[in-house]
Amino acid sequence: MVEFTLPKNSVVTPPPRPPSKGGDFQRVEVYRWSPDSGENPHVDTFDIPRDECGSMVLDVLLKIKNELDGSLTFRRSCREGVCGSCAMNVNGKNTLACTKSLESYAGETLRIYPLPHMSVVKDLVVDMTHFYAQYAAIKPWLENETAPERERLQSETQRAKLDGLYDCVMCGCCSASCPSYWWNSDRYLGPAVLLQAYRWIADSRDETLDERLNVLDDAFKLYRCHTIMNCVDTCPKDLNPAKAIADIKQLLLKRA
Repeated sequence: MVEFTLPKNSVVTPPPRPPSKGGDFQRVEVYRWSPDSGENPHVDTFDIPRDECGSMVLDVLLKIKNELDGSLTFRRSCREGVCGSCAMNVNGKNTLACTKSLESYAGETLRIYPLPHMSVVKDLVVDMTHFYAQYAAIKPWLENETAPERERLQSETQRAKLDGLYDCVMCGCCSASCPSYWWNSDRYLGPAVLLQAYRWIADSRDETLDERLNVLDDAFKLYRCHTIMNCVDTCPKDLNPAKAIADIKQLLLKRA
């Protein structure tokens, strides 16, 4: 039987578990690791008064950083679920901290970790360099050779084809939840990038359909998707990357 072991310096030190302060407090366990410390990752435990912070997971993190531990590191920006910056793993599921309500975890300990299977830069911040390089590789912009006399118009039907595609904020939650991406991220584009690829394929204003399909017609870039559906389950925007991937495969099948 195959055995998988983590490098010694990546094994998380078990957290101390002091007695909970009770129902008026939110117990929060946060993954901590600093490349400068030379120590293994560990988990810090905080008890946050429920009436002293806002209603979202991000509010709890801001409370900790602003008042309890200024060294806590995480990304955040818009607080409205449109930038994708605060993607992280909360109680075992990838989500956006700014749009995830604390009521979703009523009575539970919040266990906050960075996105899984990505290199950690510090604490809850992961390295997205490779992820964004893959995004750039699918040319996420309109391409055409003809010069129109006026702006490129779309019918309501043509515009509707982009619904559920343009909404993606590239947070990486879906790709970080995909086992195929975990093991093949060097070549498999992953659900987030493939959904974005289909967004430009489906756009009636783009004139490079064949070129875009040629780029994706690869045993690893596209066909490592095994329809596990983790991407659909975890998407904080309720999108369906699996359907976009299936639609790309269908286009390639029709073209064959």
